[in-house]
Amino acid sequence: GTTAIPTRAAPISLTEGVSDGSGILTTAAGGGFSLPPPLSTQTPPPPAPTGGPGPTVEAEEETTTTLITTTTVTTVHSPVLCNNNISESEGVLEAPEYGGGTFFGGLDCTYSVSVYLGYGVEIRVERLNLSKEEALSIEGLEEERHFVLANESLMAEGQVIRSPTNHISVRFQTYRGSSPGAFRLRYQAFVLSCVFPPRPENGEVTVTDLHPGGAANFRCSPGFTLRGGDSLVCLNITRPEWSGKPPVCAATCGGVIRNATVGRIVSPDITAANHGSNHGNNLSCHWLIEASEGQRLHLHFERVSLDEDNDKLVVRSGSSPLSPLIYDSDIDDVPERGLLSDAQSLYIELVSENPVVPLLLSLRYEVFSESRCYEPFLAHGNFSSTDPLYSPGSLVSFSCNAGYMLEQGPPVIECVDPADPHWNESEPVCKALCGGEISEPAGVILSPDWPQNYGKGQDCVWGIHVQEDRRVLLEIEILNIRRSDALTVYDGDDLTARVLGQYMGVHQRFNLFSSANDVTLQFQSDPNDPVFSLSQGFIIHFKEVPRNDTCPALPEVPSGWKTSSHPDLIRGTVVTYQCEPGYDITGSDILTCQWDLSWSNAPPTCEKILNCADPGEIANGVRRAFDPHFSIGSHVQYSCNEGYTLEGSRVLTCYNRDTGTPKWSDRIPKCVLKYETVSKSGGARERLPDPL
Repeated sequence: GTTAIPTRAAPISLTEGVSDGSGILTTAAGGGFSLPPPLSTQTPPPPAPTGGPGPTVEAEEETTTTLITTTTVTTVHSPVLCNNNISESEGVLEAPEYGGGTFFGGLDCTYSVSVYLGYGVEIRVERLNLSKEEALSIEGLEEERHFVLANESLMAEGQVIRSPTNHISVRFQTYRGSSPGAFRLRYQAFVLSCVFPPRPENGEVTVTDLHPGGAANFRCSPGFTLRGGDSLVCLNITRPEWSGKPPVCAATCGGVIRNATVGRIVSPDITAANHGSNHGNNLSCHWLIEASEGQRLHLHFERVSLDEDNDKLVVRSGSSPLSPLIYDSDIDDVPERGLLSDAQSLYIELVSENPVVPLLLSLRYEVFSESRCYEPFLAHGNFSSTDPLYSPGSLVSFSCNAGYMLEQGPPVIECVDPADPHWNESEPVCKALCGGEISEPAGVILSPDWPQNYGKGQDCVWGIHVQEDRRVLLEIEILNIRRSDALTVYDGDDLTARVLGQYMGVHQRFNLFSSANDVTLQFQSDPNDPVFSLSQGFIIHFKEVPRNDTCPALPEVPSGWKTSSHPDLIRGTVVTYQCEPGYDITGSDILTCQWDLSWSNAPPTCEKILNCADPGEIANGVRRAFDPHFSIGSHVQYSCNEGYTLEGSRVLTCYNRDTGTPKWSDRIPKCVLKYETVSKSGGARERLPDPL
């Protein structure tokens, strides 16, 4: 390690003045500097007359006026520079030692630390004792660009500061003439690393090492291919970074999947699939899925949305376009229970020609042994089995997620016939229904066929009923319907009750409360909309809550307080939030308890003020602001125009206060006019000193 104490210029006791011909004497003055005594301003008497006696002559009175010109001596002092360049990997940085001299221009010390590429610099603040007239800043350096890591107002003993590059600069400035403040910073090099790369959607990433030289390897889920490199390397540069952009996983338009186990086939992006071709919005994709010998395939239709006039999906049991047809979208309905291959292969063909409706396809395939039943699948639900291998005799039970109901099949099926294993019934499906009566204390209501798009001409009514001493809270998470469709909420058990609200189009999430224990929802989609387009639908959570006549209690706000217009939070109560000194309120400071017993806005927060107010300009002078936002720790420097002198502090610093708003270290200075020479009675002229 090393201890760096920059060398300063020794105070000068004897100085040499250099005149520039303008009457200004420029010196580099130090500790023993003093001006010579002024010249005498009296004229010596004339010599006495000599010679013999003569006639007595009456002496004439003579008056002599001597004009004395005073030369103004201005001493210009620059800060003493004390810089040090350091390349050791660890050491200590300290304030310059005070030798008893005077720094007339102050000190301006810069410590520059550079370590090997691939390493950063870590600084621990061991001691910090500075005055308001002193500044200490730590900056990083990247490509000749400095960026602030910390300054004296944001530092504390024990704090650790890390640079993201292999360069760091510490600058210490003091405007005091003697006894500079003290600081001690211990630094050491540490190994830099790349950030963890993002996982591609529909893919995975594995990292061997985040330090320089490490690699990130990417791969995609079945049905997707990498667009971009499959590996990136962490580069050993000033700020380590990966050798390129992370790849993306794109759905493929066709392909051969050999030795298949489990995977998906999804609709490709038409633009990406036709990149470099002249097919426009047309697609023609062919997939061949092959299982190992002695195995078969089960294909489940997870999500399908085809333009019935322009899209076509064909599935064949075999390995060629001539194999037996088991599904044709022009003829067959979507098989809710999926398809089974008669052999070990499936051939899938998708054709799309300038579709009007966006293409959406997700097919899940899985392999199963001919001696067992295939693994069931239930979208939007769960199942449990008595045998994880699904051997003959296994029982499987099904249940749906909240908001869905079992349809088109029994809740339990059995694997039968050891000679030709198969399920005795097809799996059920979980569907979001159009309406229903609900008496659960909590649950979810989904738009019809969610997450598929709802259709034209829907008229769905849901009734929610909870305990008599309760009421219903509706939390609308997603509401994205067409502007010609409507969701209406009634405050009661039928469509004649008072309307709580009617909503069309897209809305951000919001809450509604019923006044009693029943609430009714009605959703209607326009059956005659000539420009019908797909819409997302809605998700509405509901739960029973205590019935009362007050709004929910509001939380306390850290660094602030609230006052209420009424001791009980009844309808019409106004709650006002305020922040402690040094904090600004973010959000609405006034909340009102509405008729539905919900608050008009979310509670605000109190954010710490990290800036001083603009200190202002000065007349007959200029200022230099080092930070246009006047952040804590920033400085503003003032100087006067020619003919004026500064009265007050030359540099103001924005200081943090734990109990109040940040403030400047002193009042703004003033530029006052210098005194001119004046004529006194008796003819003598002298220059009055400048005010200090």
